[in-house]
Amino acid sequence: MKVLLVYPNYPDTFWSFKYALSFISKRAVHPPLGLLTVAAMLPGEWEKRLVDMNVANLKDQALKWADYVFISAMAVQKKSVRELISRCKESGVKIVAGGPLFTAAYEDFPEVDHLVLNEAETTLPPFLRDLGEGKAEHLYTSKSFSNLGSTPIPLWELVEMKRYVSMNIQYSRAVPLVVNFVILPPSSATGREPKIQARYWMNWKPCIYSAGGAESFLLMIIS
Repeated sequence: MKVLLVYPNYPDTFWSFKYALSFISKRAVHPPLGLLTVAAMLPGEWEKRLVDMNVANLKDQALKWADYVFISAMAVQKKSVRELISRCKESGVKIVAGGPLFTAAYEDFPEVDHLVLNEAETTLPPFLRDLGEGKAEHLYTSKSFSNLGSTPIPLWELVEMKRYVSMNIQYSRAVPLVVNFVILPPSSATGREPKIQARYWMNWKPCIYSAGGAESFLLMIIS
């Protein structure tokens, strides 16, 4: 199986730092941590490639190479997501999508072949099982939350670290308080009880350095 993981473009906003990054010869602030983590959850024998559209162009040859394109995105990337889905359809490659944008508004994307929503630790395994048995469904959701004990170290070797300002490390997950800048209600996204990635936290450093190193790190306390 050949899987292409694609992270859509951010629009030109203050928080994209697009023009400021050129002063330090970088293309993006940090890599797509979610997709890198999902990549590590996929079967080891599968071929995997990642294209972060914020640092590299997505070529037609890459889409033709893939059996499946995995997409993850946030709401601000919706325009790029629409364009990416259209390109996938034109190339005839099947789409698997998840992440905040699709979890919040999966009804807006009926053209996506498989929607794997909520936390990947709970919904990706049944999708992979069904896919292997030739009976993958359109929608996978879960009301339960992962304790992060099964969360693997991201597949850092899929990215070229020198293109990024820093590497992001997720230490915990959950939104314990209701805040007006979070699109998803905490109860439907990652839960309200903070969960610590102890094993992840102990092992991130050697994995990152063995994959090429990084100049700095961004600690993700909530997600």
